[in-house]
Amino acid sequence: MTELVVRRLLIDLEPAFDRHWCGGDAFATAFFNALSMSFPVGEQFFIDAVRRGFDTLPPEQQQRYRAEVQRFIGQEATHRRLHALFNAQLERQGLVNEWAPRALARMHLFDEGVDPRHALAATAANEHFTAIFAEWLLGHPGLLDGCEERLRTLWLWHSAEEAEHKSTAFDLYRALQGNEDWRWTWFRRITLIFVNDVLRQTLLNLRHDDSVWRWRTWTGAARLLFGRDGLVRHCYKPWRDYLRPDFHPEQHASALSPRWLADNASRYTPVVPVPPQA
Repeated sequence: MTELVVRRLLIDLEPAFDRHWCGGDAFATAFFNALSMSFPVGEQFFIDAVRRGFDTLPPEQQQRYRAEVQRFIGQEATHRRLHALFNAQLERQGLVNEWAPRALARMHLFDEGVDPRHALAATAANEHFTAIFAEWLLGHPGLLDGCEERLRTLWLWHSAEEAEHKSTAFDLYRALQGNEDWRWTWFRRITLIFVNDVLRQTLLNLRHDDSVWRWRTWTGAARLLFGRDGLVRHCYKPWRDYLRPDFHPEQHASALSPRWLADNASRYTPVVPVPPQA
């Protein structure tokens, strides 16, 4: 079990921000924008999957997970709301979100009547992706140098909370006796879907931005993905760890998330958690 805190971030996302808000880097901006475009739909799916999983637990087990599930839902609902505001700015800039409709269409795979452990396994896989991404970003905050402080705060706060609640869906899946074969199957499927979707949306963002044929765009891509501090270099091993039979997300625990939250306590306020049935 994990002690979670629901926080209200003290930033204002209503004012417009620069088109290349990520330090003037067209690829990094397009990549982060693509991720944000998936978040409101994805966070709602995670909320629904965890709620259904919790409701499926025997009553004697629900008490054990109740507080954590409440706070997980509260954190994800806050992420969903703030990234919806962020995405509204992207829409005003003329970007088109094609990822969210595809994701919504896929969610029919998990309609009522389907074993809720499938949605939990898919959620646990996605949460592993976001947790290792979060650890990478918290460990390399210089990637956000040149950003407006409110946007830097948004991404690092989101990363800190993703690292904080990375075990919730995984633990519920185990509590419901989900098997390893389906955990691995959904992880492989989510890997293919996620990589395809994020690259497609990033490329679409670059096309709308007229940046796709610029040399600087692709040197930025090489640096972000494959450079010394690059995403692929730092995330491959923790990605692969998920396929171990003895894996648990807390094996990747570190001090980065609690340290950021402690050092930046003035940027948020704790709030009352959302109940599971809300």
